[in-house]
This record gives sequence, C-alpha cells and structure tokens, in this order.
Amino acid sequence: MTAHTTVSRNRRVSEALSRNRARAAVIAALAFVFMSGLFSMDAGDWLVTVLRGLSVGAITFLVASGLSLIFGLMDVLNLAHGELFMLGAYIGWTVYVRPDTFVDILLPLGLIIAVILARPLFDEVASRVTISSRMRRVLATIVGVIGLAVSIWAVRRFPLSIWDLKNFADSPIANSLALDTGIQQVPTPAAFTGPAALAIGALLTGTALVVAAFSLVRRSESPAARVRGKRAALIIGVLVLALSTIVVNNTATEWFYGLGSTSRFVIALGVATISGFFIGSAVEIALIRPLYDRPIYQLMITLGLGFIIIESVRAVWGRPEFTMPKPAIFSGTGAGCPGEGLGDLFSKCSTVKLFDTRIRTYNEFFVIVVGVVVLVAVTLLLKRTRMGMIIRAGVEDREMVEALGVNVRQVFTIVFGLGVALAAFGGVVAAPALGLSVEMGSRMLLLALIAMAVGGLTSFPGAAAGAVLIGLLQQFVIKAGSTGIPLPWLEEPFKPSPSLVPVSGIVLMIVVLLVAPQGLFGREE
Repeated sequence: MTAHTTVSRNRRVSEALSRNRARAAVIAALAFVFMSGLFSMDAGDWLVTVLRGLSVGAITFLVASGLSLIFGLMDVLNLAHGELFMLGAYIGWTVYVRPDTFVDILLPLGLIIAVILARPLFDEVASRVTISSRMRRVLATIVGVIGLAVSIWAVRRFPLSIWDLKNFADSPIANSLALDTGIQQVPTPAAFTGPAALAIGALLTGTALVVAAFSLVRRSESPAARVRGKRAALIIGVLVLALSTIVVNNTATEWFYGLGSTSRFVIALGVATISGFFIGSAVEIALIRPLYDRPIYQLMITLGLGFIIIESVRAVWGRPEFTMPKPAIFSGTGAGCPGEGLGDLFSKCSTVKLFDTRIRTYNEFFVIVVGVVVLVAVTLLLKRTRMGMIIRAGVEDREMVEALGVNVRQVFTIVFGLGVALAAFGGVVAAPALGLSVEMGSRMLLLALIAMAVGGLTSFPGAAAGAVLIGLLQQFVIKAGSTGIPLPWLEEPFKPSPSLVPVSGIVLMIVVLLVAPQGLFGREE
C-alpha cells in the first residue's frame, strides 16, 4: 500500500512538472534577464524599471482582462476593444475636466434611455403587425430614417456647453492646462434653441420611432413579460431624473466645479466604467448577437466599429494629443516634496524618493495598486459569486449551461458589458499617465493581444501574468537602450534600439507559443 501510494505521488508530481515546465522555463528565463539587470544597474534604477514595467503591465491587464473574459465565454475577438478603452479615457476626461458638458448631456441621454427601456412595448405592438417580412423591413427602414432625422433635429436644440476646437483658448488642450494650473472657471451655461418642450417631445418621438423600427425587424419572444413592475418604475424614474436636470443644471454644474480634482477624478472613473458597461451591452445586443454563428463577420464589424469610434472622437475632441491632469492627491509640489520613503506615498506629493531615485506616485504606485485591486475584485467575482460560476461554467461547456436553464444570452450581454467596462475604467486610469490620443487604443490592443497569447487566450490569470511579463520586458529593454547589456563576446555593452521595444513583446510571444502552444496558463482544447 505504501509503495503504491509512493508511485501515485511520484506520478502526480511528474505530471505536474510536465504540465508546468513551459511556464517554469519562460519565467526562469525572464527572471534571469531581470536579475542580470539588477547587477548591471544600481538599485534605484532597477527599482524604477521594475515599477514602470508593473505599471505598463497593470494598464495592459485592464484591457486584456476584459478581452479575455469576452473571448473565453463568447468566442468573440472584439477588435474594437482598444478603441473602447480609448473612448473610456475621453469620457473620463470630459467628466473630469469639463463637467458642465457632462451635466448638459444628462437630459437628452436620460430621455433616450427611458425610451429604450420601454422597448418591450414596441415589441408587443410590432408582433401584432401582420405583413410580409419584406414589407416589414421596408417599413422599418422608413420609420427608422424618419426617427433618426427627428432625433438629430431635436438634439441640436438641446443646450450643450462644450469646448471649441477652432479656438485654442477653449480647446481640450487649454481646458486641461487650466485645470492643471488652477485657473479654470465655470463656463457660461448654454440655453435651449427654441422651446424646451418642443425639443424634448421631438427627441422622445424620434427615439421611439428608431426603437419601433428595431422592433419591427427583430421581435422579442415574450414582449409583454418584461414591461411591467420594476421596468415600469425604472422608466418613470429615469424620465423624472432626466427632466429634473432642467431645474438643477446650473446648480449641479457649479457643484461639480467646486469639487476638488481628486473627487472629480473618482466620479470620472465611475461614470466612464458605467458608460463602458452600457456601451458594451448595446454593442453586444445590436451588433454581436446576430453574428454568433459567423465569426468572420464579428471580426469585420468590430474592426469597422473601431474606425467609427476613432473618427467620432476626432470630430468631438479633435486630432491633437493632450494630457489629463493628475488628481491633486498625486500632483503636489513645493514644500515637503518630494516625499521620503514609502511612508510619504500618501503625502500628496507627485514624486517620492526611494534609494535616492524619484518615483512618480501616480504612474508607479497608484496605477499598480489599481491593477492589483481589479485583479482581486474580478477573481472574487469569478470564484465567489453565482454569476462568476456561470461565466466559468460557460467557458468550459456553454451547451451544458444552456441545458441547465441559464439564460446564456443575458449572460453574454453582461460579460461583454463587463469587459468593455474594464477597458473604459482602464482608459481613465491610463489617461493621466499616457495622455489622450486616438492612437492609444490600437497600441494597447496590440499589447493586450500579445499578453493574452502569452498567458493563454481564455485564461484570466494568464492575461494578468502575460501583461506583467510584457510590461517588465519592455521596460528592461528600454533601460538597456541607455545602459547597455554587458555580453562576454562583445567589447562594448549591447544597446537595443528603440525599435526593439515593441518587437521584444512579439519575440516573447513567439518563444512562449513555440514552447507552449496554449500559452502559459492556457488549456488544451
């Protein structure tokens, strides 16, 4: 019995070593690179390089995590995920730097959401229309075009205080600078163009026509079952809140501008995350859901959506890159700054000295902490909640989950919304560190895809591990470009060129996939 137990134990150990040898080999090779860096640079430079690598890894993880969840459950590779990350950054900037614009948008946005929530009513009416499918599509097109035209006409008559791209003094660049230097003033409030009742009625009518057109084409299976009770109360509540902004608009705007930059930044994080969830849910319902059996079309439509988002951002926020000021808690200067040691990380100084080297409290501390918090929170969601259990079961066997009576379609919508929410949240976190530009999304999408491939496409922990490895590797390559890597067969230290920084991540991906085709944490199909 003892011999049999020993043999079984040895066999399990052998199998475990066999399964993990690829992970161990890659991690050991990277550990050798990083430790050799420790011996070729002083402790301060090494610490800063590691912290910067972890910071890049944390931002990459915020993008890769949502992408991994979506792909793992739904087999959908969302090529617009990077642009949604970028859109979240711009939404966060608007709430943070120009809250008056955000407050003005709440009225028309609330009216539109209220009508969309009432879609079951339109589904019920559409289900009673007895015409041919072709005539139904023709009728839906006519109604939709009229509704869209009426909605656009109405929206143009709503008051909206917004920056002026043609006037540099009121451009996004100037607005960011005004907040950063403490000279920002409350802009002059806008007024309705024409009677307010006419604009509100036209927007409700136009949105209703658009939703009716959508219902004519795609009827719900049980339209009347979801229109009463809580949904009715929610619709009324949204309408009341939206209309109340007419009265409190100026007061709310002044309240926002009276807040400190730290409080506004927290609100911006929340608004961007919630917006990302609803945008992601809308994208899944309207664009992805009809194409689950056509993966090529999914790639094409998400790629096209990415281009639409880029051009929309250029039209609203302009083409030039600009910065997002750091919140006050991470931007202090003057007396008492920089801080000394780990104890001064919360001293409101923008930098802290460690090992006679300055580290930025936002870039090299806050961003890393946020990444760790998100990793723990999503892990708890997946491991400790019923929704997480359904998601994990769906990743393993989607057909089994459907057979158990779970509304997988609704779960898909929630997961897609959660993935985009994580990306939008990451966009706001990244904006003060990286700045805002329309290219930031494509850059982060590439890093996220590499991180997913390294860690395992459907593995959430793999996305975290891959993101950290990519971030650390790139930062050590950047540092080696200035200090050089001493090699015994070269007289002078080898200094990688800047072009090798993005290449290094791709090389790591190739090496990992050659050794472990499923990635470090991937599972065999």
